[in-house]
Amino acid sequence: MLTGAVAMGHAAKVFSSTHWFGIPIALLGAVFLAFGTIFQGRGVGAHGTRETSLRTLARRPVWLAGSAMLGAAVLLQLAALRFSPLMVVQPIGAAALVVTALANARGSRQAPGGRQTAAILLSVAGIAAFVAVASASAQDVEISDAHLRTILILLAMAVAAGLLVSARNRSRPNATLSTAAAGVLYGFVATLVKAVIGRLVQGDFAWLSIVGVAGLAVAVVIGARLVQKAHAGGSDELVVAGLTVVDPMTAVGLGIAVLGEADAAPPAAFAGFLAAGAAAVAGVWLLARPAGQRRSAGTGGRTREG
Repeated sequence: MLTGAVAMGHAAKVFSSTHWFGIPIALLGAVFLAFGTIFQGRGVGAHGTRETSLRTLARRPVWLAGSAMLGAAVLLQLAALRFSPLMVVQPIGAAALVVTALANARGSRQAPGGRQTAAILLSVAGIAAFVAVASASAQDVEISDAHLRTILILLAMAVAAGLLVSARNRSRPNATLSTAAAGVLYGFVATLVKAVIGRLVQGDFAWLSIVGVAGLAVAVVIGARLVQKAHAGGSDELVVAGLTVVDPMTAVGLGIAVLGEADAAPPAAFAGFLAAGAAAVAGVWLLARPAGQRRSAGTGGRTREG
């Protein structure tokens, strides 16, 4: 009991008032992520085909606008990670699915149904609870060479898996598989960003940090390619749902297992993480499931590979 109190006190001390700045910044980033994904999805299907060629997509203004919004979302996430632990920032990205569902409902002039409303409330409650528990118990840590080496080794495995998925989905994109692979890679991107920022703050930006920057660049490129394939085979809600579940789960897992951001958390905090995370995932799944069923039941558009 005393150990738990000391741990919570230490975490509260590490998680100073300045660290709270990361939460609203991450929320704004989630809004940009949602609208960026919607606009990119419109760009992919702009002319009756599900286009996946980046060269062709780069000539479509709506796709470029979506890309710019996603770029803004990335910059906001970088700023949020500068202030707050990975475990606090990444789950907030799941709010993008709620924004996407509401924006699409407004665009179609149809109010969310009872099931969708319940799913949105469940998602918001789960996200809010997870962030509240993480804010009270997570802590920023000093990033060592061992941390970076472990992340890079695991990233190499994830990149290899992502390339296999990309090759397998070349002619007939599988939205679920592509989104899951992209989400894992983006989870590694967030973790590496946090690690590199930590090394900069520590004044220890050595060669291993440069390798980390190169690794996250590779992950971003492959992840972006997989996201376009996901758009070609699925709906906006499905893509955002997958990214906002797999990305945070990957990053939070790395934050706990590799970086040790939850080392000072008492056992009760882990119970809170599991309960809140389960609620958020359930809400996201309920939001995405109808869209995924409609897509699989429909005839679908033609896909063209550049």
